[in-house]
Amino acid sequence: MDQVTERIAAVLTEKFDVPADLITARASFQELDLDSLSIVELYVTLQEEWGVPLDAEAAGADTTVSELVDEVRKLMDGRRPGDD
Repeated sequence: MDQVTERIAAVLTEKFDVPADLITARASFQELDLDSLSIVELYVTLQEEWGVPLDAEAAGADTTVSELVDEVRKLMDGRRPGDD
């Protein structure tokens, strides 16, 4: 697991009490029992931590952990120094 995946998994377990064994790349937010408010809270938490503009409105119950990881990576790779 890379750093982004590990941190997202840690946030899901620590902040949302998702059992670690349920967190897989293919697991959807619905399968992890995250409602729309929890999804927004997850995105805000990650935005604040990494300074990336995640779009919680584009996320839904069928969004997977892998899709979120890919989105975060893409945004982090696209940042330029000084964009903080």
